[in-house]
Amino acid sequence: MSSLQSSAKIAQALVAAAVLTACSTYQDPATRTAGINDPYEAENRQVHAFNKGLDRNLVRPVSKGYAAVVPPEIRDTVNNFSTNLSMPGVALNSLLQGDLRGAGLASTRFVMNTTIGLAGFVDAATELNIPQHDTDFGETLAVWGVGEGAYVELPVIGPSTQRDAVGFVTDVLTNPLTVVTLNTSPEQYIPPTAMAGAVLNDRDRLSGTIDSILYESADSYALSRSIYLQNRRFELEGGDASDEVDPFLDPYDN
Repeated sequence: MSSLQSSAKIAQALVAAAVLTACSTYQDPATRTAGINDPYEAENRQVHAFNKGLDRNLVRPVSKGYAAVVPPEIRDTVNNFSTNLSMPGVALNSLLQGDLRGAGLASTRFVMNTTIGLAGFVDAATELNIPQHDTDFGETLAVWGVGEGAYVELPVIGPSTQRDAVGFVTDVLTNPLTVVTLNTSPEQYIPPTAMAGAVLNDRDRLSGTIDSILYESADSYALSRSIYLQNRRFELEGGDASDEVDPFLDPYDN
């Protein structure tokens, strides 16, 4: 893919993001920054039921098999590799947010882990005390003043908002590594394969909490929605991830 085509795709994604998020902001000017705005609850619950069935019948058993067959050390290296692949996108979003320090941290971590970290399988940057940094286009839109829009649950992806849904799609389309490996076989399969391994590892690692939310709560949809919105808003306000919302709080206590 030529640099001109890559630039065009990025421009198209940004234009689409601006249009869609403008629509989401218009739909709920009174409630987009407080409370729960869920006008599509009926549809969201149908998607939640699909996602729950997918987890029960596929993701959960496969994650257990993955954990049983693959040693923890190997699973951790796959997580490291997947995280490292996201760093160019993190650097790009940091620049779009005017966060030069964040862009520098993401770029430094990518260079260090890609070189002395053996293509990212080893988290050499953390061992060298380079702070971790993470962000996405959903946060970029928030920095630009775009409202979060309505709550939505996406098939396979899970809980989100209109703003974060646009952000997710834009991140996939504009990540420099996605553009570089597009239509390049077999390199095009590396990022999604690494991400799938990381997802399976995280699903098994957080099995107790996720199972409690999905299969032991009175209303797994309401609880998932509450946890996502509270944690995401806290994160965008600059909160420490270690202080995120307890997943067993009353989902209706807002």
